[in-house]
Amino acid sequence: VRDVEGVSGVNVSFDVLSDQERAALGRKLGRGGLPEGSLAQVANVICIGSGKGGVGKSSVTANLAAALASQGKQVGVLDADVWGYSQPRMLGLGAQRPHVNAQRKLIPLQAHDGIAVMSIGFFVEEDAAVVWRGPMLHKALQQFLEDVDWGELDYLLIDLPPGTGDVSMTLAQLLPQAKFVLVTTPQPVAQKVARRAAQMAEKLKLEIAGVIENMSAFVTPAGERFEIFGEGGGELLAQELEVPLLAKVPLTLPLREQSDGGVPIVFSNPDDPAAQAVEHAAQGLIAISPVELPVMQEPAPAAAPKPVGMSLPMA
Repeated sequence: VRDVEGVSGVNVSFDVLSDQERAALGRKLGRGGLPEGSLAQVANVICIGSGKGGVGKSSVTANLAAALASQGKQVGVLDADVWGYSQPRMLGLGAQRPHVNAQRKLIPLQAHDGIAVMSIGFFVEEDAAVVWRGPMLHKALQQFLEDVDWGELDYLLIDLPPGTGDVSMTLAQLLPQAKFVLVTTPQPVAQKVARRAAQMAEKLKLEIAGVIENMSAFVTPAGERFEIFGEGGGELLAQELEVPLLAKVPLTLPLREQSDGGVPIVFSNPDDPAAQAVEHAAQGLIAISPVELPVMQEPAPAAAPKPVGMSLPMA
C-alpha cells in the first residue's frame, strides 16, 4: 500500500477478539459442533474431570449440583462418564426412563430440588456395560447436548470419564466455551495425573476454573481428622495452575452412605463437614462464573430486507 502513488504513510492497528466474538467465530466456522441455538438457555457449562478414576469425581459432581440448587440456581447434570455412569444411582433416579416431548426432544429426569439429569444409564439395562468406540461416543454426546430439552439453566455440570480420552476431546470441540474443574485427592500420584488432565484442557483451550481436593481427610463421627491420603495435593495443583482451590472435601461416613442411597449429603445432612465443603465449592464456582450470557447464543434474527425498486420523484 505504501508504494501506491499518493500514499504518504500507512498505519496498522491490531485488536483482539472478545470471548463472545471468538465463540461466535468458532460456531460460524463449525468448530462448536452444535447447531445455532443449542443450549441457548444454559448460562454456564462446567466440565468436572480428573486424571484418574477413584478420586470421587462423580460424588463431587452430584453434591456440587445439589449445593448449587440449594443456593437457588437452576442446575442440570449430564453424565458423560459413558463407561462408568453413576449419576442415576447417586441422584436417586434408579431405573426411570426419559420421555420425549412434542418437539421430539428428550426430557431430562428431575432429581432432588429440580436437578435436571441425563445419562446413558437411562437407556441401558441396569449395570450393563457400554462398549462404544470414538464415533459412537461423539454422536451420543452430541445428541445429549443437542436433542435434550435442558430448558433454562444457570449451570450444566458434565461428569467426565477419568483421563484424557475421546469424551473430553469431543466435549471440547462441541463446547469451546465450557469451563473445567479438576478433582484430585491429596496424594502426589493423583495430583500428578490430574496435572496431565489439566494439560489436556489447556491444549484444547478450555478454561480451568478451579481445583477441588476430595478425600482431603477422613473425619470420624466424633470429629477427629485423619489424613489417610496425605495432604497438600490439591493446593499444590491449584498453585501450579494458578487457579483457585475451591474446596477440600473430607471423607465422612454419611457422605459414603448417602452417595449409595441416592440423596446428596448436601440435602440429607447439610451440617456434615463434607456437605459444608461442597457448599463452599459451589459459592466459589458462582463467584468465578457469573451468569452473563448463554453459552450458545440463539441465532441472530435475519436482517429485514432493504426496499428495492425505482426512486420516486419528489414534488
